[in-house]
Formats: sequence, C-alpha cells, structure tokens
Amino acid sequence: MFADYHVHTEFSDDSRYPMEAVVQDAVRMGMDEICFTDHVDYGIKEDWDSGKEIRYRHGDPLANVDYPRYMEQLRQLRGQYGDRITIRTGMEFGVQQHTIPQFEALYGRYDWDFIILSIHQVEDQEFWTQDFQRGRSQKEYNERYYEEMLQVVKAYKHYSVLGHMDLIVRYDQEGTYPFEKVRPMIEEILKIVIAEGKGIEVNTSFKRYGLKDTMPSRQLLSLYRELGGTILTIGSDSHKPEHLGAYIPETKALLKELGYRQFCTFEGMKPIFHDL
Repeated sequence: MFADYHVHTEFSDDSRYPMEAVVQDAVRMGMDEICFTDHVDYGIKEDWDSGKEIRYRHGDPLANVDYPRYMEQLRQLRGQYGDRITIRTGMEFGVQQHTIPQFEALYGRYDWDFIILSIHQVEDQEFWTQDFQRGRSQKEYNERYYEEMLQVVKAYKHYSVLGHMDLIVRYDQEGTYPFEKVRPMIEEILKIVIAEGKGIEVNTSFKRYGLKDTMPSRQLLSLYRELGGTILTIGSDSHKPEHLGAYIPETKALLKELGYRQFCTFEGMKPIFHDL
C-alpha cells in the first residue's frame, strides 16, 4: 500500500499546488491512496465567508480552506480518478485551546475520513516566525508547546492523529531540547491518545528540512510503541510536486527497525491497518 496522508494544495494558504495536479502526479507515481489535509488555523487565519477582511502575506491569503469549493473539488476528482486512486477527505486542524469551539463547529459541518490535529501556534503566535519563541528561554517555549498540546488533547476529540508531534524542533534555533526533559509531558499526551483510540503521524518532511532525527523523533516513536500505540500514518507534508510521496519507503523501513509492523490509512474516521 503506497499512500500519502499529509498533502497540501492551493486550498492551503502556503501552497499553490493544484489539487487535480496532485492527483495526476500521485497516479503517475503509482500511489494507491491519497488524503488531502489542507490547513485550517483559527486564531491566525480567517474563513473566506467570515465577513472579515482577508489579510495577505507574501502574496498569499491568510485564510482557511474555502470549504464548499474544497468539498466540491474532492467530489469531482473522486468521480474522475476514482478508478485509479482512492481519494480521502481530510484536513489539518491547527488547534489552540481558545479555538476549540470553532473546530467543533467545522467538524460537524462535513463528513470526514481523516483529521490531523496539529499545534501550529500557541497564543496566536507562530513558530516559524519566532514570535512564539521570542522572549522565552528554550526550556520555557518547549514546555509551553507541549503544555498546549496536552490541554488540547484533553479537551478536543474529533481528530485521527497528532501531526508532526515535535514540530517545535523544526523551528528551535537553540538546537534540539533534550527529550528526557519533556518526556513526562509527552508520555501523558500519548497515554490520552492511545486510550482514546487515536494515533500519531510520521511526517517525512524531516528529510527535506535537514533535521537530524525523524519527526517525531525515534525516542518519541519508541515511547509510543512501548506504551501500546499502534495507529500510525505516514505523510509527506507536501506543498509542491517534488514533496509528494517523498521518503515514504525509507520511513516504512525505519519504522520496521523500531519494531512497528503496520501503518494506517483511514475511512470515515476509522483506521485501516496495512503491513509495512
């Protein structure tokens, strides 16, 4: 089973990759299944129908997915390409504690196959701009990141997997914060995830970002398995053609080395297990 479960298109504010082109490229690559997971980040971005002014950054709108057009495009592509590839309906929810009511409402509007829950911002401050880290010590921003994640998973339940769980590493200019210092909080998060039948994502973009470890790290992946976690998805986090499907075979091999034997796809928010 060749599947990519973290894929962005022109419906995300940070991608200009047309959805149909993604499907065509995936078919050419021999992909069996693809799940679109475009960005929604309440607190930072507005809905197109919010009635509020849409701001732009680097020529791209700071706006969430145009939901009606997104769903219609998925419907059309399933009709056109469904005999060659399975296309799943997903989204990446960048949840913060104070935005949970907005995500609850959005989740209830549509039928979903798969939802990635990601922590992209904390207190409406972004990581990639260093706004969140600025004025905090490395200890403070790492602990605050995982504290936000813990509070979100305690309160919000409509998701399939936690995305790129140690994302803060990608934007930590001080280097990688020691895993053991945040392990107790990560373990508490993982226990909730496992108990509630959710999973975590292995995000292959660690390769293109030049990170020294996987995302999440080998230590985190090993801890998840030790705690009894079995639900894993694999996604490229693609935004451009050269990202699509990248490093998925290598990631499967790495997961085998860590003792995993299966990964998951999703249908109707329920995991389907496949041998690695």
